[in-house]
Parts: sequence; structure tokens; C-alpha cells
Amino acid sequence: MHAAAYLPAIMDALGREYPHGWRHSAAGPVVLEPRRAHPAFHGCYDWHSAVHMHWALVRLLRDGTDAPGARALLDDHLNPDAIAGELAYLAADPLFERPYGWGWALELAEEVTGWDDPDATRWAAALRPLADLLAARFVGWLPGMARPVRAGMHLNSAFGLTRALRWARRGERDGDPALLAAITDAASRWYGTDAGYDNRWEPDGWDFLSPGLAEADLMAELLPSPRFEEWLHAFLPTLAAGELGAWAEPVAGGDRSDGQVAHLDGLNLHRAGVLGRLGARLGRHDLRDAARRHAAAGLEHVVGGDYMSEHWLASFALLAHGVAD
Repeated sequence: MHAAAYLPAIMDALGREYPHGWRHSAAGPVVLEPRRAHPAFHGCYDWHSAVHMHWALVRLLRDGTDAPGARALLDDHLNPDAIAGELAYLAADPLFERPYGWGWALELAEEVTGWDDPDATRWAAALRPLADLLAARFVGWLPGMARPVRAGMHLNSAFGLTRALRWARRGERDGDPALLAAITDAASRWYGTDAGYDNRWEPDGWDFLSPGLAEADLMAELLPSPRFEEWLHAFLPTLAAGELGAWAEPVAGGDRSDGQVAHLDGLNLHRAGVLGRLGARLGRHDLRDAARRHAAAGLEHVVGGDYMSEHWLASFALLAHGVAD
């Protein structure tokens, strides 16, 4: 399926305020109206999905796939007033969407900032205060985290840091290395001596991330090739021996109207992306073949199904796009 086929689902989800799944920590009476609370990121069922579906839309536009109304939608959502509303919400709840939403917001900021386009220049300027806030929150939070979260859902530490990494590298190039240093230090402390990972326990019933592959994906980004291969051999000795174990075949889905069960389609896409990247880096055809199988299983359900899948899966499909080729 060509990535352009995702556009109708992306546009529909970004403009659909309801249904909305609230993640809200209330310190007093509140009016729970999505568009009032989140002027930029009120669609796509929840805040983090809205953020990464905005990223998906920008990515497709950058790749030359356009859609009527796409730029107008981004103008409506990624402007200073809308982002000021998001900043006000985040000021009242400093832990909101940590680390998954934080990482995706920085991924979005990087995608827009790295695009040489007049509209993108305007969107990037609007997003900059949000990116600065969340980068600072990462820098303040990571040193105090003695251990990572290894879950296969939103709280996974490795996935959140991987999403933030491109923005962190931009910061280093621009003379502000604090976020990259914080990410590198945390990854080293949390994962540097990991060994003997057994993927037999993956996945849990609601996973959309592979904990083991999320960790390997982050370390592949941070470690030079010889050091990464040494680390991977210790972390995944069975993989080094040519055994993919639980990652050899895709996971079967279930009731896709159940938002948690629908996560498993995203899991197949997450596995596809990481297995494909590892296969390319290590020259492993078995990993790339497994990536293709996982991609085929996940891509089948990106569009044309229940909204509980359609409101977010396109972004995970784009993370996996092309890596298994």
C-alpha cells in the first residue's frame, strides 16, 4: 500500500474531536471539552495520537504527497495561539504525557523544523516554545530516573527517548547539547550492561511496542557500530546466534473495535521498523525478511477498519515505511 493511501484516515482523525479518551489529572473542577483544552491536539482520540498523526501528515507532505485542506488544517492547529493553549494545559500538569507524548512532540517539531518550506517555517516557529518546554522537562526528569520503564505501551522509556533523539541532535548542532547528553547518559545507565534478554515473554496482550526491540533501536542510534554489535551480542545472544524467537512471525490481532487489543497491529509495525533497521545495519537478511512479514500483517489494518485503529496506526506505518525493502 502506498503511503498516500493513509491521507484520508489522517485528515479525518485530525479533524475529529470525538470520541475522545481523556488522560487528565484534575486539581479542581474542569470543563472537559477537547478543543478548548487542546486547541492544537484535540483530534485522534487522545493527545499523543494527535501529535504523532500531525507528524504523519507533515511527513507525507514533505515527501510530496499533498491533500486538499492539509495545509489549512496545519495552519489551524500549529499556530501561536493554539500552541499557547497547549502550553497553558502543560503548565497545569507537568507530568502530562511523559515520556511518550513528549517524545512525539519533539519528533513533530524536528519534522517541521527540518523542512525547507514557507508554511513549515511558520509552523516550526509556533511549535518552538512547546519543544523548548518538553526538552527542558526531559533534561530535568532523566537524571532522577534510576531505572527505565520496560513496558510495551506508552510509558516505555526507550521509545520515548528515541522519538526525542533527532531534536536532541539538532540542539547539539545549534550549541545546546543538554538534551542529547541527558538521553545518552540515561540510556547508558539503564541499558548499557543489559544482557541475556529473552523475548519469549513478549508480547503482553495490549502491547504496541516490543520492549526488547525498543531498547535495541535506541542503543543502535547511540552506539558506534562495533560497540553496538558487542552490546547486541550480550543483550540478545539468541539473536546473534540467528534465532529470532518470538520476533520471527507477526502477532495475530483480535477485536479491533477494542482500542487496547487493536494495539497489536501497531506492535507488528513497530517490530517491522526496528527489525528492518537492524537488518540493514547488520546485513542480516533474516531480520529483513521478518520485518517484511510484520509489515504486511500490520499494514493490512492501517485504513478501512475501526476508528480505534485508524486514529493512530498511519504514523506507525510511516515509521516502518521502506525499512523492510
